[in-house]
Amino acid sequence: MPELVEHLHKSRLLLCIFVAFPLNTLATSDIPLGSKISVADKNVWISPNGDFAFGFFNRSDQPNYSFGIRLITKSFPLDQQLLVWSAAADLIVGNNSYAQLTQDGELVLFDSLKRVTAWTSKTRQLSVVSAALNDNGNLVLLNQEKHIVWQSFDTPSDILLPGQSFSTLQTLRAASKNCVSSYYTLFMSASSQLQLQWESHVTYWTSGSLSSSNLSAFITSDGTLQLRDQNLKPVWSLYGQDHDDSINYRFLRLDVDGNLRLYSWVEDSKSWRSVWQAVENQCNVFATCGQRGICVFNESGLPDCECPFKQQTNESTSRCFIPNNRCSSGSNMLHYKHTFLHGMYPPTDDVVAKVSLEECKSLCQNDLTCTAATFSNDGTARCLIKRTPYVTGYSDPSLSSVSYAKMCADPFAVNPNLSLSSPPPLNWSHKFCFPCLIGAAAVMFVVFIIVQLALGFWFYRRRISVRKKAAFAHTSLNSNGLIVLSFSEIEELTENFKYQIGPKMFKGVLPNRKPVAIKDVDASVEERKYRGVVTKIGNIHHKSLVKLQGYCCEVDHKFLVYEYVKNGSLEKYIEDLKLCKKLTWGKRFDTCISVARAVCYLHTSCREFMSHGNLKCENVVLDENLEAKVTEFGLGNIVSEVSCSSCSSAERDVEDFGKMVLELVSGCRVGDLCEWAYEEWLQGHPENVVDRKIIGGFIPQELERALRIAFWCIQIDERRRPPMREVVKVLEGTLSVDPPPPPFSRQGPWNDEEEP
Repeated sequence: MPELVEHLHKSRLLLCIFVAFPLNTLATSDIPLGSKISVADKNVWISPNGDFAFGFFNRSDQPNYSFGIRLITKSFPLDQQLLVWSAAADLIVGNNSYAQLTQDGELVLFDSLKRVTAWTSKTRQLSVVSAALNDNGNLVLLNQEKHIVWQSFDTPSDILLPGQSFSTLQTLRAASKNCVSSYYTLFMSASSQLQLQWESHVTYWTSGSLSSSNLSAFITSDGTLQLRDQNLKPVWSLYGQDHDDSINYRFLRLDVDGNLRLYSWVEDSKSWRSVWQAVENQCNVFATCGQRGICVFNESGLPDCECPFKQQTNESTSRCFIPNNRCSSGSNMLHYKHTFLHGMYPPTDDVVAKVSLEECKSLCQNDLTCTAATFSNDGTARCLIKRTPYVTGYSDPSLSSVSYAKMCADPFAVNPNLSLSSPPPLNWSHKFCFPCLIGAAAVMFVVFIIVQLALGFWFYRRRISVRKKAAFAHTSLNSNGLIVLSFSEIEELTENFKYQIGPKMFKGVLPNRKPVAIKDVDASVEERKYRGVVTKIGNIHHKSLVKLQGYCCEVDHKFLVYEYVKNGSLEKYIEDLKLCKKLTWGKRFDTCISVARAVCYLHTSCREFMSHGNLKCENVVLDENLEAKVTEFGLGNIVSEVSCSSCSSAERDVEDFGKMVLELVSGCRVGDLCEWAYEEWLQGHPENVVDRKIIGGFIPQELERALRIAFWCIQIDERRRPPMREVVKVLEGTLSVDPPPPPFSRQGPWNDEEEP
């Protein structure tokens, strides 16, 4: 276990290393208004004792920066310097960013990456006159009487320092991993107990039962974790292994693996050592393996993760899950002894009491929605039914529980029960029939005439087709393989724009009989800009994005040629009373996920950032399987001469996506829909938002995820809107999402700093 702790500790510390360049430091107990620190100036604010620094830091292999306080004592090697507080856990800023204590008394962080105010202390109205970074690592803002009006200790990240209090209004959240926010939090319950939770649903550790209330947690310099009452009298304590030893530096951290640990600095080895952890058996930390399987102990006695089910591997992740259990050929129940399984996403199991092992197995096998079951086998006779393909758990010979996972049975290539009957014997007649011969000859003559006419017609059509293909063969292809067409060819393909399938969108047919959709673009766009954007769009390939196949670029005519998607726009299906019945809840929710993945791809996976610029149901089309594809992406860069971030930014795409989700869920036009939907959700009636024309009902957990993330997306404060990669994970059910605040008003002051 120490090796695992050391590995996790080192991996966490790699995120906290400053770039190795000389820093200009300001070591003073009084930081005046107007003081500024920036990446470019390489300056930081230092505590008077020299132990803590406040400024910008980055990973050595990344060009962007985070912002916070680190422990930098001179005796620490560079790789042991510790991030103890950050302004926002996942906030990343550009290399021209800066922070300033403004003349209004507000500490402001300006992000050069997005060119916005990324974070503020929200103290403009609190009469701040100075700031200070104290010797205990607490950054404070002071008024004229030297009273603290804001302090970093009130908003901890994942660490508590000695002297820092932790109360019922605060939480620790484990650091992000692979750019995904952690599910693990530490908080003080209403009964004044410290509790570790996963996704605010599952509590897997509690500090103990206490009769007192209004307690606060403290870390002492001698290595004690205490709960104190309002008079600062300890009412509960636990001690680290080196309690009362002479240790200069200690801290308590909620680690990325979900365990709460107390660390001490070992001067001899120049490293941090874990001297206490909340959950002794790491496998008892809920979902400690995440999506990588269940927790086991290897031959060395260290926790490891194994996948007894199906493994899905791609370039960046490896996911363990129970395959789709809707089996056409029957199912088998795989048996796992000494194993306890928990469902994830959502982490809610149905508990059936007073059943036997075989009854528990049968309950799951006969339930179409059941994926796995666990029988407690400890005398309580409980059966826990899981209805999600993602499960976590723990396997060890010491466990008495038994688990089952449902797997589809292999289908038969040949049905062994099928009996083949012999064909009846043929009954030949040798009697000659002269009238029959006359009739057959007449039929053959008529058939011959029809075949000749058909062949003549075929040769005629083929000659016309060959001429068209010959003409089309002279059409050039650019370096991206896009077809370059003339306006006359566009007219021919569309039969003079005979079939309109959308605003300025026409159906056409290529000479190879392949249908296409042809978009009429504003002809006044400058040619170089048009060709440049078309080249970028032509390089984008994703299964949920409509492929650009060609274009026309003439002085008075500009067109884009897209692949043709059979069923047309999503808007048409929502508004049509008959077609909308095909949009079941499953189809609508899958559409949300597909569109989110497509926009996320545009934002993060293209060679250059590409915004959609006009995301709405009209620009989402459905193929023959009613699977969604996003079209007309990037056109904002063509038709608009303005290139400001407000016109085609990621934030606008996120907002448009949120509105689209609400429209798709409700079946209504946006208008005042957003405020009404939020009020219904806030009052506990999300079902009122759902389109009543949906056949087959809806899944409450999916509805809750869809509404929550939609309300986050439409926040009027752009800084609150999540990036699309997190939107995708929330909809997929692999990332939790907090209840959103009211989207329609700014909360807290907004600082209009000049851009650098």
